[in-house]
Amino acid sequence: MRVSAKADYAIRAAVELAAAGDGPVKGDRIAQAQDIPSNFLENILGDLRNAGLVASRRGADGGYWLARPAEEVSLADIIRAVDGPLANVRGVRSEQLSYEGSAAPLRDVWVAVRASLRGVLEQVTLADLARGELPASVQALAADPDAWAPH
Repeated sequence: MRVSAKADYAIRAAVELAAAGDGPVKGDRIAQAQDIPSNFLENILGDLRNAGLVASRRGADGGYWLARPAEEVSLADIIRAVDGPLANVRGVRSEQLSYEGSAAPLRDVWVAVRASLRGVLEQVTLADLARGELPASVQALAADPDAWAPH
């Protein structure tokens, strides 16, 4: 899986909002804290707002905040808001694919890949990241030395 810069920035911005707690946070503060280009961040925050994950208010007392509790927002929610489905092949959802002959089982591989991604990304919330405490199953996966091998 390739994580786009947009998804990476969106997660980091949302974690900043989760860590800030209640109240608006200025976009410039988020951009500076996470080293995200301001113009790119504004577009990302717009996507998150359109998805109902972030709320905003203009003005001197304005800024951004999470529209839902951080415990209820998964990394998968953020990625879907800015990039669409977690896993697809050439823009087609895995379950909609059809292969012929010896490649026929490949659709099931892509469905399994998506399920594996969901197993991590739907389990980790913004609150987990803001607290610095990942779910035990994710910690176990990351603790496997093979997970760190560049292959």
